[in-house]
Amino acid sequence: MNAGNFSRRNALKAGVASSIAAVAIAPAIARAQSTTTWRMQTLWDGGTTAQKFEEKFVARVAELTGGRFKISLFSAGQIAPPAQAFDAVRGGAFEMMKTFDGYEAGKIPSLAFTSTIPFGFPESDQYEAWFYERGGLELARQAYAAAGMFYVAPTVYGQEPLHSKVAIRKMSDLQGKKGRFVGLASSVMGAMGVAVTTMPTGEVYSALDKGVVDFADRGDLLSNFESGLAEVAKYVILPGFHQPTTATSYVANKGAYDKLPAEFKSALAVAAREVSGAFRQHLLVNDAVALGKYKAKGCEIIYMPADEIKAARPKALEAWKAATKGDALATKILDSQSTFMKDLGLL
Repeated sequence: MNAGNFSRRNALKAGVASSIAAVAIAPAIARAQSTTTWRMQTLWDGGTTAQKFEEKFVARVAELTGGRFKISLFSAGQIAPPAQAFDAVRGGAFEMMKTFDGYEAGKIPSLAFTSTIPFGFPESDQYEAWFYERGGLELARQAYAAAGMFYVAPTVYGQEPLHSKVAIRKMSDLQGKKGRFVGLASSVMGAMGVAVTTMPTGEVYSALDKGVVDFADRGDLLSNFESGLAEVAKYVILPGFHQPTTATSYVANKGAYDKLPAEFKSALAVAAREVSGAFRQHLLVNDAVALGKYKAKGCEIIYMPADEIKAARPKALEAWKAATKGDALATKILDSQSTFMKDLGLL
């Protein structure tokens, strides 16, 4: 065999091998270059600061994926009524929601503890550290997995105030009054003697306006002002002992999430964590400004004395335990959080 024939045969073999390899990797390249489009409904009203940060979230996901992962954003109720969003995402009507886990605590007890801890973590960094440094993220994912959903990540920020039509100057003033709360706050505030009503965020203004409730939890100071609560509740109670720190969450249909390439999954996680920090810092800066706006509308800012809050904590701790309803995962989550709070010197 001469050298020329040998070279031609090697070249032929190499060409065939290259063609086979090209055919094999073509589908993978196509998948990587294809565009995925999702729909996401939030729990916020359109035009509010919170909704604008969800716009930042979807824009960041698109940026991180070179425009190949696009999420169409909808405000509360635009696709499904807020109270039906959980079932809609689980059933695949749309792929993702921004929610407050406490809404579904009646169905999944664990979710009572992944949205807020009344009389618990006083600093948002502490609550976020529980998610990312003490296993909370994985525990939240276990809670949603049973429902065929995937917990992507939380948005963690500070307190939510109490907006009231009557003056609340001490904890005993809560007794016998009607209040709107959701999740773990419902159990805890019920233990404080409040006649608790649960309802979606979008119904709070109307409930206060019509006197269905005497006071309500809704959202952060700025979002609540933008939603008009200064018009229907002239007392703002601080600090938000019923919700000292808050976690809303990005939750996806598990089937849709599992189909995403790893790059897109990473983009969701990265964008979520960035938005969490940015939103928290924005509220930190603007809370003082928001309080000035409430005062300008004739609202009185009432600060609940620290000794009143401390004296009520033992009753709250009992309500935490009761809220697990004996569920193994809920109990595991509460034990994890309690251990961390003890490590921080909070309990």
